Amino acid sequence: MERVPNLTRADALAAVRNPLAFIAGRWTPHPRTVQRAAFAALAMGVIIVVTGGAVRLTGSGLGCPTWPTCTDTSLTTTRAMGVHGIIEFSNRMLTYVLCAAVGWAIVAARAQKPWRRSLTRLGWAQFWIVMGNAVLGGIVVLVGLNPYTVAAHFLLSSALIAVATVMWQRTREGDTAPRPLVGKAVQQLVWFLVVASGLLIAVGTIVTGAGPHAGDSKEVDRIPVDWATVAKMHAVLAWIVVTLTFALWFVLKAVDAPQGPLHRTRELFVILLAQGVIGYVQYFTHLPEALVALHMLGSCVMWVGVLRVLLSLRERTASVTGLPGPSPEATLTTA
Repeated sequence: MERVPNLTRADALAAVRNPLAFIAGRWTPHPRTVQRAAFAALAMGVIIVVTGGAVRLTGSGLGCPTWPTCTDTSLTTTRAMGVHGIIEFSNRMLTYVLCAAVGWAIVAARAQKPWRRSLTRLGWAQFWIVMGNAVLGGIVVLVGLNPYTVAAHFLLSSALIAVATVMWQRTREGDTAPRPLVGKAVQQLVWFLVVASGLLIAVGTIVTGAGPHAGDSKEVDRIPVDWATVAKMHAVLAWIVVTLTFALWFVLKAVDAPQGPLHRTRELFVILLAQGVIGYVQYFTHLPEALVALHMLGSCVMWVGVLRVLLSLRERTASVTGLPGPSPEATLTTA
């Protein structure tokens, strides 16, 4: 077995001053490792949303009634707090797993040769969003699950998923200037789709804030609007997103667009149909917890799908030998 060289004092000082540069000087990850690290951060971003939803749906939102500790006298949950304390504390612990996944993405991006500063910045953007959302999550507990703070908590998680999706995509591209694969009219249509999807998610948080799942077994304030009316508005926005997606697919076929945007649009359309079925079933069955959780997962998958459609409208080829990035031919068939 090859011996690991001992660190000199200078090495130790260098590791303390700039640990990322120190690691990058001694390790070069395979491009696929960087891609997997970015995907792991994205996957954990989705998982933390679903588990956060499980906390609310099980009435465990105040299982740990204070923050950053679980109780005034204990950092962790206690036996007296029962299953709700376990669920809430477990979700808090998953934040550390999310931080580890994002940290791994940052380290892998920094150690990649040649160093791509844009990837590292996307990783750090995720880190600061996670930190901000952790603080916001604490505020949510301290204000007794105020529905507006809960909505902001979810929206910030959606922002995290957006940045993670972009980083994941960028790990599979080069750093050359993006070359559009479709015309400006199609690009504008996709931006309308992105905006409509963002509004759909935002109105969905209002439906949640006004609906019956308050997140705790005791009385919790709800957003003072008629839940059924907001739910219908949410459904209208969902149909707008579906219509825009179908129109986009039709336009892409008409202009003989590359297969990449077509595939991504078709995938998004299937996701939207599945999400719509779940949404209507949960509405007419009075919001059973399992279907609400599935709908939250679908919301995250839909958001990723919308962003992938947007990112598929251009390509960046590799400009440096060894830099990961599809060839133009591969992009046209698999982007």
